[in-house]
Amino acid sequence: MSQVIVGKWGKSLAVRVPIDVAAAAGLIDGEAVEIEAVGGTIVIRRDEAKAEARLRAQRAAEEIIASAKGHSLGGLSIRDLINEGRRY
Repeated sequence: MSQVIVGKWGKSLAVRVPIDVAAAAGLIDGEAVEIEAVGGTIVIRRDEAKAEARLRAQRAAEEIIASAKGHSLGGLSIRDLINEGRRY
């Protein structure tokens, strides 16, 4: 549990979400969330389907990056390969 300070942001109040809390929830910068007051408690809710899809995509990207390490393009850039492919 983290303690945070409520601050003013324009005509609204704002709470900063600590990075460890955001990471644990899978929350990312720019993500839309729902917020409501329930019996005096503030509840912030994410869209579960989008969150799960994003986490799967992030894991897949990490696997691709990890498997690509140690592979070489032989001094060529991605642009070189694209241009080469366009010639045929």
